[in-house]
Amino acid sequence: MQFTPQGLATGIGSMPFTEPGAALRLIKENLPVIPHWPQLPRRGGDEGFVHQFLDPLVRMGLLEKRGDKVIFPVDNPAWPDRLTEFYSTYLAAESGDSQALGMFAFPPASAAGFYAFMEEMRANGTGPARYLKGHLAGPLTIGFQLKDERGRLAYYEDQLRDVLVKTLAMHARWQAAELGKLGLPAIIFVDEPGIRVYGSSSYITVTREMVLNDLNAIFAAIHAAGGLAGVHSCDAIDWSVLFEADLEIVNLDTYQFGDSLFPYAREMKSYLERGGVMAWGIVPTFDKAYEEDAGTLLARLENLWVELTHRGMDRQVLLRQSLITPACGTGLLEPELAERIYSLTREISHRIRENK
Repeated sequence: MQFTPQGLATGIGSMPFTEPGAALRLIKENLPVIPHWPQLPRRGGDEGFVHQFLDPLVRMGLLEKRGDKVIFPVDNPAWPDRLTEFYSTYLAAESGDSQALGMFAFPPASAAGFYAFMEEMRANGTGPARYLKGHLAGPLTIGFQLKDERGRLAYYEDQLRDVLVKTLAMHARWQAAELGKLGLPAIIFVDEPGIRVYGSSSYITVTREMVLNDLNAIFAAIHAAGGLAGVHSCDAIDWSVLFEADLEIVNLDTYQFGDSLFPYAREMKSYLERGGVMAWGIVPTFDKAYEEDAGTLLARLENLWVELTHRGMDRQVLLRQSLITPACGTGLLEPELAERIYSLTREISHRIRENK
């Protein structure tokens, strides 16, 4: 699917509300063309990544809560049988069994924003929307937060990493398919700040091949459901990894880390020439948003684009293949600041599209 957003706007995911209604109103007002469903972390632990994205592992006994920790109980005598059940379910889902794929859905109590978003769209129609955006946490981000009962990080254990990747892939496929039922293409971002570990001296065993294989497995599942795949990472990373991956959209915190693209200009140029889209997170997601306005932020983005054209990019391609977003999610901010951020995102997008 050729995707040329030409400065359209969307959001990242998390929002600072406990009820979906306020979040949906803010999204509808500011991001009508590519609305996203809102994650609501202030509702409590049920909205965390374990319950949202890894629920089948909990139900099958492959993840257990012990005190304040969640672990993989690999020493449990039932572990092999539980693994067998998981892989059987995964293979059925991958082959197109809708009932098996439904096993990878959000539990209703863990994604109030998603189900309210779907209900709103079904009740009132999609309106001016042309795409619908969803999101999930990435395998590195999760794999470096979970351990087995022996204290080993899940991402370093081949079996556990495989289970995580396959679970996330089938969830992403389910989410893209559900959004697609509303009659518009789905865009699914993998939120992967954990990719920053690649290339770090503290994580030398994390290879480029591991990162690409894991992410591409999730992107393939999104594509299988007819969706567009993207990655959001809010750090200065080795962008060449994502420019090489099988995805359509790369999203970064442009406000703080835009110049981190410069060392990867050659790879970025090739990515854009293949039709890849850059999602520019130019609106800061901290108090600086009160000091900036659409004009100053647009000037900042224009300066970055000028530098990129000096490194071989075509300005018209940059414009055609650009999305505008906040730098990151707003879930931990005050609602007033989130409203400011969403308003700035809308206004910058509007100015870009007016002058394209």
